[in-house]
Amino acid sequence: MAGVTVSSPGRAETDLGRTRRARRIGRALTEAHPDAHCELDHSGPLELAVATILSAQCTDKKVNEVTPKLFARYRDAADYAGADRAELEELIRPTGFYRNKTDSLIRLGQALVERYDGQVPGRLADLVTLPGIGRKTANVILGNAFDVPGITVDTHFQRLVRRWRLTSQTDPVKIEHEIGALFPKREWTMLSHRIIFHGRRVCHARKPACGACTLAKLCPSYGTGPTEPAAAVKLLKGPRARDLALAARIDPELVPAQAVAAEAP
Repeated sequence: MAGVTVSSPGRAETDLGRTRRARRIGRALTEAHPDAHCELDHSGPLELAVATILSAQCTDKKVNEVTPKLFARYRDAADYAGADRAELEELIRPTGFYRNKTDSLIRLGQALVERYDGQVPGRLADLVTLPGIGRKTANVILGNAFDVPGITVDTHFQRLVRRWRLTSQTDPVKIEHEIGALFPKREWTMLSHRIIFHGRRVCHARKPACGACTLAKLCPSYGTGPTEPAAAVKLLKGPRARDLALAARIDPELVPAQAVAAEAP
């Protein structure tokens, strides 16, 4: 990756130019992360809604360790509505903020029973009225449980689209609308997964793996992290870290074993 050239940050980019660059970024992400998917284990809208609420300030891995017992105990909205608070708190305690999350889950169950016959609704306007479900969570549910395209603006998504200078917005709703306008609607859900995958595995918050990134030529923030391939490749994370190195034309043997075994944050 030595000698990578990116567009001059001082040169104004037209709307058309930004759209074209965004589409190229999207194609590069598709090639880099063919395994991108929702990393919260679930089987249906209710389980996904619950898992997403639990994921606040918690890793997906930890949520996935907790939910099998939780889902076996609470099978429908009525179960959450009538849950024993102490029992539910104990089950979800490892995810953190368990008292607030317990309150959200019980109130969610009650709202679903009272207003939607116990079923999770499939419309954004309805979802965002439910306890514990904001716009981000609603888009996760729509995209992955109802196959309705949605953009999930989590911390990774927000960080990357701003680094790529696809938007200068800081408000998640405004970011959602600006990025949505750059891509066909049918791509929104998978685009979100791929950007989040890239943020967890390559473009980290404190030290992105710039020199081992397949998006380097498209990124005006190239150089935020180390650009020397030998240093950057050690920052890749996850079971496909060596595939990511190979895609960036770096010897995959340079990826340390601990990087492959590392949990994507």
